[in-house]
Amino acid sequence: MPKMKTKSSAKKRFKLTGSGKIKRKHAFKSHILTKKSKKRKLKLTHSGLVHKADKMNVLKMLKLK
Repeated sequence: MPKMKTKSSAKKRFKLTGSGKIKRKHAFKSHILTKKSKKRKLKLTHSGLVHKADKMNVLKMLKLK
């Protein structure tokens, strides 16, 4: 039986924390930044956590569950 492969898109976008939560980056920070306020861009810089409703889907993509 071949090895289980993780989704390449998921391994680039998500990281596991020590407590088992999943870190993610915010979207809408890559281009067209001139019309966005400084406050909005600053908030998008910081990473967030994946919502518990989406956690199992992300873990499946990472082949951890």
